[in-house]
Amino acid sequence: MPSLFHRLLHRAAPAILAATLVPAGAYADTGQFAIAIHGGAGTIDEEKLQGELKLQYEAKLLEALDSGYALLEKGSSSQEAVIAAIKILEDSPLFNAGKGAVYTFDGTHELDASLMDGATLQVGAVAGVKTVKSPIALAKAVMDHSPHVLLFGEGAEAFAAEQGLARVSNDYFDTEERYQSLLKAREKLLQQEDGTADFRAGHDALPESYRMGTVGAVALDKRGNLAAGTSTGGMTAKRYGRVGDSPIIGAGTYADNASCAVSATGHGEYFIRYNVAADICARVKYQGVSLAKASDTVVNQVLKDAGGSGGIIAVDAAGNIAMPFNTVGMYRASRSSNGDRSVGIFR
Repeated sequence: MPSLFHRLLHRAAPAILAATLVPAGAYADTGQFAIAIHGGAGTIDEEKLQGELKLQYEAKLLEALDSGYALLEKGSSSQEAVIAAIKILEDSPLFNAGKGAVYTFDGTHELDASLMDGATLQVGAVAGVKTVKSPIALAKAVMDHSPHVLLFGEGAEAFAAEQGLARVSNDYFDTEERYQSLLKAREKLLQQEDGTADFRAGHDALPESYRMGTVGAVALDKRGNLAAGTSTGGMTAKRYGRVGDSPIIGAGTYADNASCAVSATGHGEYFIRYNVAADICARVKYQGVSLAKASDTVVNQVLKDAGGSGGIIAVDAAGNIAMPFNTVGMYRASRSSNGDRSVGIFR
């Protein structure tokens, strides 16, 4: 005769089985979700950025922010929200990514991007692409359909063609304002170098605004998953195939469900040297400090003390958001399911 335990187990089996058979696509709704975006940091002239122009920047930031937030609200993944927000910024000539990308020294455009999933630590990144309309879309394709992490140049473009992604001619990214910046930068570089071939000294002499400019997004979805993405046109008048921090995982982009998601903007060489994005997440994960403290320490102490300028946006697993920067301004916006919504440029 079956024991009492076995009789109870037999009666409970249907309920236990039903509880374990979770429909595909179902998830535990944590209730909390959030997104933050940036459009670059640096020396932003507050006197010039007034009136209609300032409203244009704020409107585009909010458009990108709300696009990503709407996806999160209906249950889409943090990756989907990040990509949607970044694509809007890539399509705007206001920002140094996609359509508004800066020029290289030779008068072309070379674009970089990366995407990271905090749940799996899967990543995709591209660098030096010239004919891909949306670098962040290509980074996603690398993550999902390539055994590699980072693809560069012509190889990345060949992969984009295989994946059926939208292609454009390089002059699609042209804008008059960026071209004028190139002419000024090139003149300054040639004057500084003065036949010495001291490329480093010449670039160090350029104004801060010539060395930075990026767009990015970080998000926490209802599943509790984090994601981060970054896209950029790089540095004005860059040469020799220069690649900055944006496609470098750990430097310009990082996401880990155990800590936080970070997207950076600034003088990329410093973000690479100090592994900024990953450092912030490591401080949260291993030191147990708050996202606000970890972010502020890295941006306003470690990075600033080293001579690096820029900022970051970050969100942690609880939906807390941090957006510190050590420059005059940073184009930024954030929105959370707790009702907070903000957009800012200056301090």
